[in-house]
Amino acid sequence: MLKKYLTVFLVSMLPIVELRGGIPIGAGLGLGFRESYLICVLGNLLPVPFLIPFSEMLLEWLSTWPVVGPFFGRFLQKAKTKAATITNALFWGLFAFVAVPLPGTGAWTGSAIAAVLKIPPKKAFGAIALGVLTSGIVMGILSYGFLGFLQVMF
Repeated sequence: MLKKYLTVFLVSMLPIVELRGGIPIGAGLGLGFRESYLICVLGNLLPVPFLIPFSEMLLEWLSTWPVVGPFFGRFLQKAKTKAATITNALFWGLFAFVAVPLPGTGAWTGSAIAAVLKIPPKKAFGAIALGVLTSGIVMGILSYGFLGFLQVMF
């Protein structure tokens, strides 16, 4: 059982995959929604306090590497482009961006956007955490089915 928990936790920490991959994997491994949700949320949020203050600098440094540089350069450019779309409503814009479980819209990109927009770390973490919690519920419904989700919640 520990191996399943660790797998789901580590998958949820990965950029791009994040919780959107962890919850379906948890369902596939036979974990209940509550277990998957809690483990995935924790795994997805663990890197965020470190990503917010350092993500822009880290991405710029990684974009200079020969093999992975183009990937990280595109990632940074995408974050800057998406950052421009939410400048007017920082907290709720960042929350909504992270909450929608689509590729490239999770906590990692949200942290980069927060860094690019210079959102204070506590405010950014709150928006990102709320977005991750919401995204986890959406992924739970998609992964466990609506009725299965309701059985677990009530």
